[in-house]
Amino acid sequence: MKQSHAPFSRRWPVVLTCAAATVLLQGCGFGSITSGLGGGVFGGKPSAASNEKAGVNEEQLLIAAKSESGGAGGQETAYGCPKFIIWQRDRNLTIYESGRAGDGLAIVHQGEITQTARECQVAPGRVIVKYGFSGRVLLGPKGRAGNVTMPITVFVSDGKHRRIADDKTKIDVAVAPDHPIGYFSAVRTITFGLPEGTRPADYEVYVGFDRGPAG
Repeated sequence: MKQSHAPFSRRWPVVLTCAAATVLLQGCGFGSITSGLGGGVFGGKPSAASNEKAGVNEEQLLIAAKSESGGAGGQETAYGCPKFIIWQRDRNLTIYESGRAGDGLAIVHQGEITQTARECQVAPGRVIVKYGFSGRVLLGPKGRAGNVTMPITVFVSDGKHRRIADDKTKIDVAVAPDHPIGYFSAVRTITFGLPEGTRPADYEVYVGFDRGPAG
C-alpha cells in the first residue's frame, strides 16, 4: 500500500462532523498557557478560548476532537513556552490499496491530526514539554473493521530550524463500517537542551504523521 497526505475524497457517502474546541491550559512554572486547537480538512469555524485550566490530558483532547465546534488554528507562545504546531505537510495521511495511489475509491483509511495542547517546565539547561494531540481516522471504501495503526512523529526545531530532538509513537484506532470514524488522543513529554543565551520561545515543537514506516 502507498501513503499520501491528499485531502479526504469527496466521493465517500459519509456525513462527516467537524471537530475542535479550545482549552486554556495550566503551564508548569509559567501560569496558564493557551493550547492551539485547530480544525482540519473536515472543516469548522473558529471558536473563542475558554477559561478552563485543566492541564494537558487525553480525555479533554479526545472531547475536543469529537466536538462539533471548529477551533482556531495556530498557537501563541505564552510565558516563554515553545509553540506546539501541527506540521502542515503531515497533518493528513492516506493509505491506498497497492498500486492505486490517488484513487479515492481505493482508500483503505485516512487519518488527520486536528487538536494540540502543551505546557512546559524549564529546568537548569533544559526544557520539558508535556504535549498532547488528538484527531481521527476515517475508514475508506477499501477499509475493513479493526484497529488501524497510525505512526506519529514529534520533533523540536531550534532558532536555526535544526531538529534537535524527536519522539515517535504509534496510535491504534478502532474503526468499522457501522462506525467509520474513530478518534484518538495521546499525551507525552519531550525534553531538549537549552544552551546559555537561548530562550524556550526560540524553539518550536511539531507533530505530524510519520511517513517513514513501510506501508
